[in-house]
Amino acid sequence: MRILIAPDKFAGTLTAVEAAAAIEEGWRRRDPGAEVLVAPMADGGPGFIDVLSAVVDGTLLSVTVRGPLGEETPATVLMAGETAYVETAQACGLHLVEPKERRPEEATTYGVGQLIAAAVDAGAKRIILGLGGSGTNDAGAGMLAALGATGESGHLDNGAAGLAQLTAVDFQPARDRVAGVEFVAASDVENPMLGLRGATNIFGAQKGIGDDRKPAVDGFLTHFAELADRKTADQKGAGAAGGLGYALLLLGAERVSGIDLVAELTGLKQKAAQVDLVLSGEGAFDFQSRDGKVIAGVAKVANDAMRPCVVLAGKVLIGAREMRTMGVESAYALVDVVGEEQAFADPHGSLATVAERVARTWAR
Repeated sequence: MRILIAPDKFAGTLTAVEAAAAIEEGWRRRDPGAEVLVAPMADGGPGFIDVLSAVVDGTLLSVTVRGPLGEETPATVLMAGETAYVETAQACGLHLVEPKERRPEEATTYGVGQLIAAAVDAGAKRIILGLGGSGTNDAGAGMLAALGATGESGHLDNGAAGLAQLTAVDFQPARDRVAGVEFVAASDVENPMLGLRGATNIFGAQKGIGDDRKPAVDGFLTHFAELADRKTADQKGAGAAGGLGYALLLLGAERVSGIDLVAELTGLKQKAAQVDLVLSGEGAFDFQSRDGKVIAGVAKVANDAMRPCVVLAGKVLIGAREMRTMGVESAYALVDVVGEEQAFADPHGSLATVAERVARTWAR
């Protein structure tokens, strides 16, 4: 039996690399002679650098940057010749702030700008940024400030709230700082920055923005866009990472699918053609999994190769019909097999147990 293991991270418990190892371990208990190809995945969010550093011939550049609430935060840039890979969540990720300490209206993307500056100083002429998992909602103003942009009467680096009093902005110093550099924004999010489908209204709640504050915060971003470039705020992906996509578009970035980019770099299509079965997974297999996420991307590649795709997830919250529409043959939930308490207490062992059960059905 030849299988390809291509999971996303199991948020809060396992990285994509750890998840792949657990699935392989469990499968081999039932089918020790299997030929296994491993391709951990990411869609641009947390784990982006972890996954790419295993397949891209480059070196890791260590940098200390300002975190979302101003704290010193360690981060890395993957340098491969004149191309740099940046995981923006390392500087502005939701996971960097404890839930009780979150202040989403003050959180800044300043550290992302510092990562970009470090890459430019290291000789990067092309910077590929993974967007996702952010705890910020500042329209990327902090990132622009770190690159030299300035504002009058307000603050670019104090989160969304700092944008309210701005009377003018000057991005030219930031554009001069990165002159000649090509930007690629890799994200699973196609939302615009403003309005009912924008960054604040769709993703604000998970960052701690209450329903009562969403109109005001969306207003801060609207004010900023009117000073900068209102039309760009409507482009696909402008709402990614709390509007960080918008700021990158202002710098001329090309927006691409994060999972498609990672799939290409990891040779996912070629690997899928060599196997009998493709296994993927993530923490929660739900309706969000359909929109540019890892499982949707892996299932498409598997289907294009005419190979079945099976999902292992912490929880399965999607029906069989929707699952098959995505190209997924079957899905197995850790909580159904080992229980929720055990799934969180021993995620590696629990995932391995489920993988062994999958092998009982699918190994031949």
